[in-house]
Amino acid sequence: MSAFGALSGLALAAWVWLLAARGGFWRADQRLPASTPELARWPEVVAVVPARNEAASVGASVASLLGQDYPGRFSVVLVDDGSDDGTAEIAKTAAAGAASRLRVLQGEPLPAGWTGKLWAVHRGLAEAGKFAPDAAYVLLTDADIVHDPANLRRLVGKAEGERLGLVSLMVKLRCETGWEKILIPAFVFFFQKLYPFPWVNDAAKPTAAAAGGCMLVRKDTLAVAGGVERVRGRLIDDCALAREIKAKGPIWLGLAERTASLRPYARLDDVWRMVARSAFEQLNHSIPALIGTLAGIIVLYIVPPFAAGYGMAIGDAPLALTGAAGWGLMAAAYGPTVRLYGLAPAYALTLPLAGALYALMTADSARRHWAGAPAGWKGRSYS
Repeated sequence: MSAFGALSGLALAAWVWLLAARGGFWRADQRLPASTPELARWPEVVAVVPARNEAASVGASVASLLGQDYPGRFSVVLVDDGSDDGTAEIAKTAAAGAASRLRVLQGEPLPAGWTGKLWAVHRGLAEAGKFAPDAAYVLLTDADIVHDPANLRRLVGKAEGERLGLVSLMVKLRCETGWEKILIPAFVFFFQKLYPFPWVNDAAKPTAAAAGGCMLVRKDTLAVAGGVERVRGRLIDDCALAREIKAKGPIWLGLAERTASLRPYARLDDVWRMVARSAFEQLNHSIPALIGTLAGIIVLYIVPPFAAGYGMAIGDAPLALTGAAGWGLMAAAYGPTVRLYGLAPAYALTLPLAGALYALMTADSARRHWAGAPAGWKGRSYS
């Protein structure tokens, strides 16, 4: 057997293992229950929303929060983190009729050692302690998220019913343009593969993760875990905070179907910048981890379709069959996520292209780090 044939066989075996032994991550089946329990008393909740230049989405986001069908008391603290596009004014306008439940806080200069988002969240939590001192939960969410009217009720019902310290949803990301259809469902698939949701939701397993766009946190658990100060310098703050909270008790992470992000990633460069700013940090700036990740992507995602095509071209049936089988298992694994995003089944075959692009983004993230280029986001740079 040629070396290429061996790689094709290895890829096929890897996909068999991923489907059988990686927690069923590919099923994309971790969802909040459609119905909520009947609670004798619905606890008070306060949302903390960091916002920096979110004029395009903050109005819809705030309106969706204040329009929640929640039986208990619910208020919102929005931290305007140095916006220059009228974010705060738009948020206040969107709160018409419910202005008493919205507090808009102006940001302060960013101190050393903090990322901008977490500093805004930290200040928002302090303000929430004054604005809603009796709140049992804090909803950490972003200013580009539009929440389904029943979202908060379902989050709290899950947390109360199972005594969870954290309930998080990976919201539905925007998937309208050609690049979004190629890259966004793939991003969600890769995240599920890296952090299998069933393992996150198993209190006996150490795997911990969360999606920062929608995190309902029990306030006393957050305090015991050390608050957001524990992760104040982390660019991938949601998963870092999830690890701290899971060390204190069970957590849950699932996929949203109706709560969604309005943030567009219309161009390849939009996704590229998002990934490149944090991919190498995800690997702890480790060269062996980088090499292993890139090699893994090549074997898992690029070798199968190439082996199928090359094997057919040279008349090597075993090579073509192993390549096609690996590509077929890859597409089968990707299918549930493709369906979640309402795409045609043929998009399941595009995962190799997405994998190749994400490999290049990861390599570029390392290049930027070694070149001394600081990670940048929304006009800020972090060393």
